[in-house]
Amino acid sequence: MTRVLVPVRYPLSSHSKRTLAAAVDIANERDAALTVLHVNLYQDGGRVTRSDLKAAAERAVDVDVHTRYVVRKGFLVEETILDEAAAEAADVVVIGTKQAGRWRRMLRRLFDDPDVDAYLREHLDCEVVTVSATEN
Repeated sequence: MTRVLVPVRYPLSSHSKRTLAAAVDIANERDAALTVLHVNLYQDGGRVTRSDLKAAAERAVDVDVHTRYVVRKGFLVEETILDEAAAEAADVVVIGTKQAGRWRRMLRRLFDDPDVDAYLREHLDCEVVTVSATEN
């Protein structure tokens, strides 16, 4: 089965809602399972629960595909997303343009390679879809 991973912030911003809606559309189009991920940062003391995330996502968009809600703890959002993508064997990762920029900065620091799409394809065999921060 195809797997789609979408990292979102909690509480869901308007940008996170658009990113989530795009991920649901992609999951529907590909008859895929969807994983909605939120990262509680250790340094922020975040305490979002899986049920918080699920309730917020279901209020924001019509989640009509098989969906798993995951909350992970981590120091770096980007590293935690990469770990989850690998653990899920994600076929598609749907991220917002703001997140894509953070990934590029982190990867540039770590690998001197700002091309996130190429990096994920090479290391995770994964397609990356970015969603604009503004509506088109």
